[in-house]
Amino acid sequence: MESIVIEVRTGTHETVVDLDAEVERFLRSIRAGDGLLNVWVPHATAGVAIIETGAGSETDLLAALRTVLPADDRWQHRHGSPGHGRDHVLPAFIAPSATVPVLRGRPALGTWQSICLVDTNGDNPVRKVRLSFLSG
Repeated sequence: MESIVIEVRTGTHETVVDLDAEVERFLRSIRAGDGLLNVWVPHATAGVAIIETGAGSETDLLAALRTVLPADDRWQHRHGSPGHGRDHVLPAFIAPSATVPVLRGRPALGTWQSICLVDTNGDNPVRKVRLSFLSG
């Protein structure tokens, strides 16, 4: 199994970051063939989603998360920014990992799908993402 850890700067506001360029760079660097790519975010307040990017879906996803997980004082987990407890609930809605089939060195995603890091926690402006490839 091959793996790397990359750092992603997410800044101080909630965001969705497209990881496709980093994923493709990793797969090229290891000369991947067929197998499985695992994308893992080792953080308690971030997740990995496979969504369309560039057409407003990122904004829609963040708006939906604000509706379902509002940043207010309802949360028992209260350290950090106001409403930070919702960030700790996020991984129950957007898992901290995704596994994607890889065929001939390329992620076997649909036409409009991208692998994205979802981060609602402005208290941590830099995230680590582990990319692992298991060949078939």
